[in-house]
Amino acid sequence: MKTPICDQYGIEFPLFAFSHCRDVVAAVTNAGGFGVLGGTAYSPDQLEQELAWIDSEVKGKPYGVDIIVPAKFEGKGENVSTTQLADRIPGEFREFVTELLAGHDIPVEEKKPRLGGSGLSGDTGEQLLEVALRHPIKLMANALGVPPDYMIEAGRSSGVPVAALVGAKEHALKQVKAGVDLIIAQGTEAGGHCGEVSTLVLVPEVLDALASVGSDVPVLAAGGIVTGKQMAACVAMGAAGAWTGSVWLTTEEAETAPATVKKMLAASSRDTIRSTGRTGKPARQLVSDWTKAWAPTPGGHPTLPLPLQNMLVEPQLRRIDKLAATGHEGAQALATYFVGQGVGLMNKVKPAREVVLEFIEDYVTAAERLSGSLDD
Repeated sequence: MKTPICDQYGIEFPLFAFSHCRDVVAAVTNAGGFGVLGGTAYSPDQLEQELAWIDSEVKGKPYGVDIIVPAKFEGKGENVSTTQLADRIPGEFREFVTELLAGHDIPVEEKKPRLGGSGLSGDTGEQLLEVALRHPIKLMANALGVPPDYMIEAGRSSGVPVAALVGAKEHALKQVKAGVDLIIAQGTEAGGHCGEVSTLVLVPEVLDALASVGSDVPVLAAGGIVTGKQMAACVAMGAAGAWTGSVWLTTEEAETAPATVKKMLAASSRDTIRSTGRTGKPARQLVSDWTKAWAPTPGGHPTLPLPLQNMLVEPQLRRIDKLAATGHEGAQALATYFVGQGVGLMNKVKPAREVVLEFIEDYVTAAERLSGSLDD
């Protein structure tokens, strides 16, 4: 049941779990997997508190931190403030959001609509990394491009491996050349930011590409993986294990908005869409009136580049979640969140530990089935 990566990262089962919820991270790590906290949305002080709590819960067991530092974003290299970035949001876009909310019986806020921070511009990435490295993390991960030099250098000096998510084989080659220690090949089935190639095609493409240049950097499979049998299939292709995210959104520990959890449990694999309506970059999420309003079709509204779109809409999406939880029908129709096509297999709320154990049992059964197919 173990792969070499288990010994490398000190885990019992090669299941990596990305979550914005510290409770999920700790539960997965304590169950023998490897929890990874999404740290981008936190301030440095908040991240310190979250990691201190995880330390106390896992008691030395391994976990990691994911800090998104995009390679491309509006304002990169210009040394602009959040306020200056906000000034680049056209009034017409603000008006569209107001009209969209009003059309769903959500009144305009009395004060000027709030704008979110610019976390997705990576402007706090170095500070967050400094906080993370004050804790016994065993992995630092990055998405949306090659990790910045300071992350690669920090990894080398601290001995903490650096991971990167990729959606194409050429991206994997760039990451390895830059010095990344772990590749996460994430197919289009994945929730959140993803490319256009399916997991079943992407994983062997990445493995073959790395082999062609003599690289032995391990590859985790990601994208739509919510069961152990899917994980076993990827390991059979040569992956070192699985990187998962969506499956933890409907666990008991998750902080997913209640109305959104209900939607996820009822959703099929066809109820997700790659949309730029939340961050400005294509990210898979639940289909809703929100994603339809920003769809790149006749009648759909164009979106702003990262991080302007996120700054504009994130506070309103959080407001929508709160209203949806009260039974507000308009808010429930708009509510959405990042989730992959594997949502069609997520139909029950469970403790995170139970999900890990089911992964293990499912994986073993699939491996035995595969082994049995080789019998004379």
